[in-house]
Amino acid sequence: MESYALLLGSTLSAGTILALAALGLLINEKAGIVNLGAEGMMLCAAIAGFAAAVTTGNAWLGFLAGMAAGAVLAAIFGVLVIWLNTNQYATGLALSLFGVGFSAFAGIGFVQAKLPETISYAIPVLGDIPLIGPALFRHHPLVYFAIALTFGLIWFLYRTRSGLVLRSVGESPESSHALGYPVRRIRFAAVVVGGALCGLAGAYLSIVYTGLWVEGMVAGKGWIALALTTFATWRPIRVLLGAYLFGGVSMLGFHFQSIGIDVPSQFLSMLQYIAPIVVLAIISRNPAFIRINMPASIGKPFYPGS
Repeated sequence: MESYALLLGSTLSAGTILALAALGLLINEKAGIVNLGAEGMMLCAAIAGFAAAVTTGNAWLGFLAGMAAGAVLAAIFGVLVIWLNTNQYATGLALSLFGVGFSAFAGIGFVQAKLPETISYAIPVLGDIPLIGPALFRHHPLVYFAIALTFGLIWFLYRTRSGLVLRSVGESPESSHALGYPVRRIRFAAVVVGGALCGLAGAYLSIVYTGLWVEGMVAGKGWIALALTTFATWRPIRVLLGAYLFGGVSMLGFHFQSIGIDVPSQFLSMLQYIAPIVVLAIISRNPAFIRINMPASIGKPFYPGS
C-alpha cells in the first residue's frame, strides 16, 4: 500500500507541471490565440527561475523570475500575432525553437549549481496520517495552488462578466469589437497571463520537481500541455484531471520498479508521450464534439476594420 501512496503523491507533483502550463494555454485559447511556444517558454522560465533561486537563495523569487520570463516571451509573441497579425502557428514554433536554444546557452553556468536546502511543507497533523499523509498532505504549496487555480478559473470563466467577455472574444471577436470591447488588448492580456502560468510551471519543474538545471529538461511537457487543452475540450476541471492522468503515466516506471516488475525503461519513458497521442486519436473520432467545445475563432487573426 505504501508504494501506491507514493505513486499518488508523485502523480500530484508531476501533474502540477502539466496543470499549470495547460491552464495558461487554456486562457490563451479561450481568447482565440494558440501559442505553440509553450515548450520554449517553460525552458526559459526553468533556467530563469533556477538561476534566480540559486543566486538569491529564495525559491519564491525564483518562481517570480520564471513567471516574468514566461510573461515577457508571451508578450513578444502577443505583439507579433495580435498587432502584426503574423501566423500564430509559425510564430509559436519559432518561439519554442528560440526557447530551446536560448535556455541551453543561458544555463551553461548553472549545470552544476545547487539550490539552497528545501523547506518541508507538510501540513501539520494531516501530513502525519499513515499512507494518506505522504500522498496528499506533504506537497509544495504550488501543488495546492494548481487545484485552487482550476476552480478559480472555472468561476472566472463561467460566473463573471469578465470571463464572459474573454470567451466572447474567443468565439466572435468581430461581435465583441462591435460592442465596444478592446479585442486586441483582451487577447494580449490573456496571452501574457497564460505565459506567466507556463513560466510558473517551468520554474516549478527546475526548483521543486527536479531541483536542478539540465538542458532540455522540459522534455516535451509543453507539447503535452498543448495536447491536454484539446483532450480536456477546453474545460478547466478536465485539464486538471488530464494533467494528473498523464502525470501518473509518467510515474508508472518508478512504481513498477518499486514493486519489482521488470519493464524496459525505454518503454516506460515512452508512455508519457504515447498516452496523449492515444487519447487524442480516440477523441478525434468524433470531430463534431471537438468543434462544439472549441472556441470558434481559435488560431484566426482579427482585423478590426473588417
